[in-house]
Amino acid sequence: MNKKRLILALAASLLLSLTACAGGKGTGSYVLGFYNLENLFDTYHDEGKNDYEFLPDGANKWTEARYEKKLHNMATVIRAMADDNKAYHSVLGVSEIENRHVLEDLVSQPEIADANYQIVHYDGPDRRGVDVALLYRPDHFELIESQSIPFDFNSTSITFSLTKEEQDYFRTRDVLMVRGLLGGEMFAFFVAHLPSRIGGKGMDLRSRGAEIIYEHSVRLMKEYPGIKIMVMGDMNDNPTDESMAVYMHGRENISEVGAQDFFSPFTSMLKAGYGSLAYRGEWNIYDIILVNEPLVNAKPGSLRIIPIVKGKYYGRVFSKPFMVQQSGQYKGTPFRTFSSGTFINGYSDHYPTYIVVSNK
Repeated sequence: MNKKRLILALAASLLLSLTACAGGKGTGSYVLGFYNLENLFDTYHDEGKNDYEFLPDGANKWTEARYEKKLHNMATVIRAMADDNKAYHSVLGVSEIENRHVLEDLVSQPEIADANYQIVHYDGPDRRGVDVALLYRPDHFELIESQSIPFDFNSTSITFSLTKEEQDYFRTRDVLMVRGLLGGEMFAFFVAHLPSRIGGKGMDLRSRGAEIIYEHSVRLMKEYPGIKIMVMGDMNDNPTDESMAVYMHGRENISEVGAQDFFSPFTSMLKAGYGSLAYRGEWNIYDIILVNEPLVNAKPGSLRIIPIVKGKYYGRVFSKPFMVQQSGQYKGTPFRTFSSGTFINGYSDHYPTYIVVSNK
């Protein structure tokens, strides 16, 4: 081989190596995850939304400097996951974001700008103004369609605690559905932020939220046989709670997953002591991911969920020391943005979660 050919061969080899490290289409592996960004608000008032505490003269004194720190911190976590995985997430669902503007600011942060994340977002009806959204790499995922699915009370199996008048007034986040091609295969992603637990309430509302997602999932599976579905979000419930185990048909073990069931990888992780957030000294996993049967029993050579933690757990709760509160009331828990009303320049009160799918 002459010198010129040797140089070209080495260059081609290096390019393939870089493509593999970057999680390109040739690798056959994709990181898919979810992150609650904990009140990613800009410093401007959105008409009709109760975002006053996140204004410069509001309770949180939400200045441009604090907003910029928050953006940097969120991007730092996303980049840390990419460094750990040798690849940016191909798809990342997010919650507690105010609008498209904050997402545009986030994806342009220097820590993650080279991922070239594209955005799917709809303005929803939540009274505080927080929504869910999806970030995706266009070199991995080809967008076909998206839909913002509203919450409703049209259930034949759930008895609601709210009166008809309270139901008419109730507003919560829409569920986002995004359908497209990942690695050339048909996928649908649902991103949710189910109703709050404030006051110990809302179990019926979260069950209805899960039921809505499940009903739409079944419709997609019937319309597109073999479609691979990932459901993710801050469910405000553990994977063992009724909303996830009953209404989302979440199954702890792959062997239990039927044609219209979902595999719930974080069920066993919760039982093993993992957690994505802590409340009153107790760890929970509200940041849940579920996948349908075609993603666990995939044909050889097609994408399937694979173990990524200790060779047996199919999900990961991501945390690094810089993301952990080192002192005070919340020591050992996620390093949040505010503590007792004081800005402490943390990250989020939730850790992100993710899975890996591969055709290898």
